[in-house]
Amino acid sequence: MLTNKTPAPPLGTAGVAAHRSFGDVVRAYVALTKPRIIELLLITTLPVMFLAARGLPELWPALATLVFGTLSAAGANVLNCYIDRDIDAEMRRTRRRPLARAQVTPRAALVFGVILAALSTVGFGLSVNWFAAGMSLGAILFYVLVYSLVLKRRTTQNTVWGGIAGCMPVLIGWAGITGRLDWAPVVLFGVVFFWTPPHTWTLAMRYREDYAAAKVPMLPVVATERRVVLESIAYTWATVLCSLLLWPVAGTTLLYPIVAVVLGAVCLFEVYMLLARVRAGKSGVALRPMRFFHWSNAYLALLFLTVAVDALLQP
Repeated sequence: MLTNKTPAPPLGTAGVAAHRSFGDVVRAYVALTKPRIIELLLITTLPVMFLAARGLPELWPALATLVFGTLSAAGANVLNCYIDRDIDAEMRRTRRRPLARAQVTPRAALVFGVILAALSTVGFGLSVNWFAAGMSLGAILFYVLVYSLVLKRRTTQNTVWGGIAGCMPVLIGWAGITGRLDWAPVVLFGVVFFWTPPHTWTLAMRYREDYAAAKVPMLPVVATERRVVLESIAYTWATVLCSLLLWPVAGTTLLYPIVAVVLGAVCLFEVYMLLARVRAGKSGVALRPMRFFHWSNAYLALLFLTVAVDALLQP
């Protein structure tokens, strides 16, 4: 966990260091794009392209989808940082981000985010197809306008419905290869949709004080730990059941449902262990919410890896 014992510098241009190396500037702009979040989005995009192609996808549309998908996610993340710069300065987990530390001016971040969003949309349209480009632009607008500006600061449902933007790479990856949609990517969209709330809530449980200080109404801020865990259990069950729908819908081999059942069983075990610790009277760090958070990352990565491997095994 990153910490900073000194107050964050003021927002705006005044806190920007006058003499910084080119490498420092590049690292600051890269940090604005939230590379770790982009990695997670790509983990769901690439396997779907294997499934769409029923094997290895054509190199150019697959590569172009990954490149412009990365730019799309980067643009959305930069614009989110621009909007959330006041919140980020209040939270220990985020106060070292470039805008919170005034390593980049708000105006520069806004321009950078808009340029990335525009490049990704035009690039998708010219090199992949305009259907994928439209969905990419829609995902950016939803994340920035609906989630960042409306939902995040106003409702405990921010993560539930705001997570739709994070589900879009599944549809975009499929459309990048086929130029259309089908039920298989819709099922995987559902997997990511149901997976997102418990994944995010357990992180918010760990940093509850941060969100409370920033006045962000995450569910763990306004609800009891028991309620958060019970809702996480419901969403985890929905995730696992939705993942099993891919077997009949996409006509996978037996490899996929076997792995999905095993991964789902472990995920359910971990979330029920959270409930057991709540019932035992444990709370806060003793509840160990990050254990489930880290496992949920592994669950999604391994499940989508299995999607790709299964597609390669298709006759």
